[in-house]
Amino acid sequence: MAEVFGKTGLISSWNSYSNHHCRRISVGPKNLNCKSGVSFPLRRSPSLKLKSQVLRSSSSSTQSQFYGRKIVFQVMKSIPYRGISLFRASTASQMGRVFGKAKKWWEKGLQPNTREVTSAQDLVDSLLNAGDKLVIIDFFSPGCGGCKALHPKLCQFAEMHPDVLFLQVNNEEHRAMSYSLGVHVLPFFRFYRGAQGRLCSFSCTNATIKKFKDALAKHTPDRCSLGPAKGLEEKELLALAANKDLNFTYTPKPIQPVLEPAPLEFPLHAPAKHELAAKAKADTVKVSEKRTLTTAGR
Repeated sequence: MAEVFGKTGLISSWNSYSNHHCRRISVGPKNLNCKSGVSFPLRRSPSLKLKSQVLRSSSSSTQSQFYGRKIVFQVMKSIPYRGISLFRASTASQMGRVFGKAKKWWEKGLQPNTREVTSAQDLVDSLLNAGDKLVIIDFFSPGCGGCKALHPKLCQFAEMHPDVLFLQVNNEEHRAMSYSLGVHVLPFFRFYRGAQGRLCSFSCTNATIKKFKDALAKHTPDRCSLGPAKGLEEKELLALAANKDLNFTYTPKPIQPVLEPAPLEFPLHAPAKHELAAKAKADTVKVSEKRTLTTAGR
């Protein structure tokens, strides 16, 4: 029997394959029981194709070995082999992780003191909560070549000044906010600190980076404010609240009436010496005139 299946090429070399992940074929005479047949493991092979192949190729040999009886095949049901599909799924997930985490140019090299602004309310709160810390707002656009060229140097400045807060405003995502704040050219920068509010604002590129260095050196030294952080100006807050494209509300501060000082009943300053002398002389003249009139009347 081994000689017969050796000629047909049906014997497989699977030795340690699990019974749950393979199919078995029982071969034996028709009048024999299935349990008495010989079983060979095959990997996911169609039963009809094997049956026709064996009958065609070994018709003469089987007649001599099985005395003219037919070969009976029995295919055992099993769990389908999922090794290839699982491998493909794991590979696809790994590829998704690799390509899904590709950072954009404005996300590369960011320091812990640098973050992107998500909304107008986030910008207002960040300025008010910064205290006496210097805050630099960077207005950029993903399609701006000057912004992209300047980004590595800004990351270096952020690393050199860990006490300075750098805020990024993406003009493509927050165009309405940039318009309300009067930003019409990119890249654009604004410096804020504590109760002083906005210190300076300007636009610079990689060629005019000295302007940024000078402003950073001028306003970096620590200073103590005598009041709470001012943040954006009143007109800027009103412009943000008036913009219908922004989800931002602002209640103007009530205008306090100006109290005028009450008039004083006494003079603000004491009379000078020459004023007192002139007054005394005038009183003396009046007394002498009265005496002269009295004498003439007698």
